[in-house]
Amino acid sequence: MVPAPRSQALFHGIASVMHDGDDPVLTLVSPQQPYVCIGMHQDVVAEVDEAYCRDAGLPVLRRQVGGGAVYLDRNQLFFHFIYPVNKAPRRVTDLYAHFVAPVLATYQALGIDARLRPINDIHVNDRKIGGTGAAQIGDATIFVGSFMLDFDVETMARCLKVPSEKFRDKLRGTLQDYITTMRRELGSIPPRETLVARFLRDVGEHLRVEPRHDELRDDEIRAVDEWERRLQEPDWLYQPNRRRFAEGVKITGGVHLSEGMHKARGGLVRVRLLSQNQRIADLDISGDFTCIPTSGVEALAHALRGLDLASADMTPRIAQHMTMLGLDLPGVDAADIASAIRGACAQED
Repeated sequence: MVPAPRSQALFHGIASVMHDGDDPVLTLVSPQQPYVCIGMHQDVVAEVDEAYCRDAGLPVLRRQVGGGAVYLDRNQLFFHFIYPVNKAPRRVTDLYAHFVAPVLATYQALGIDARLRPINDIHVNDRKIGGTGAAQIGDATIFVGSFMLDFDVETMARCLKVPSEKFRDKLRGTLQDYITTMRRELGSIPPRETLVARFLRDVGEHLRVEPRHDELRDDEIRAVDEWERRLQEPDWLYQPNRRRFAEGVKITGGVHLSEGMHKARGGLVRVRLLSQNQRIADLDISGDFTCIPTSGVEALAHALRGLDLASADMTPRIAQHMTMLGLDLPGVDAADIASAIRGACAQED
């Protein structure tokens, strides 16, 4: 149990000073206080009800891993696999299959028939019991997720920004119907000692490693402290360089600001588009997807400047840039990006 910012700073800091020859690291942690965490590529203003979180005393943090906004508390036990890049699978989809194996084995050993549901969710009888995420920080590959001991559906529904209270009621019911927990499946929460011991056994068996307890090195402590500070800075949370365009605003003849979105298999893709004479003058891409490298989303948005919005070959042009940039976007392809951009174009009419 550690303070909320520390629960995120641990894997960020350890990863940032990891080198090729280092042993892999697994951290197991729960936050002492509840908080809200958004994905690396999300826009906090668009995704989180900040007024509610402020009034409820819930910190909002941004992690350097993709995925969506989520409410986190002590009833979730988070695991972070931190591996030197050269010791982990290269592609994100391979990472999921590799590192989720001991997680599924632990659930199953405890009597919960958990399965991986592509792209990266863990399900029990069509209900989600956890999500996973991956990223690269420095010379380290990260795979993160949690064991869902219990879950506060009511607070989760309140944390998210929604268009209306009627929609929030629908969201609350949907979360209740389609999310499950260890308490719901088993009738009670297993002792943490039992859960951890079983998980370490399954990690050793499935990943062919020998887990042993260890302490942070001095350089890791310094890095974790620095990340704990950084994660609480407004500039990290709000990403001030991210452009926020008002929807459907006509600036002058031929110049528009607009927003579009598209639900891909790998998550929601949201774009904010500045167009001039039917070409992309500027573009911001956000969403709850995963992208490695993390900087690839901004690089793609920059590369698409000047693209003819009326062109019939928009999708292959986007695909070409994604290939040149070496982007790994599981469940999100060029057609998904193009659909989001076309959605923004439709707002200009």
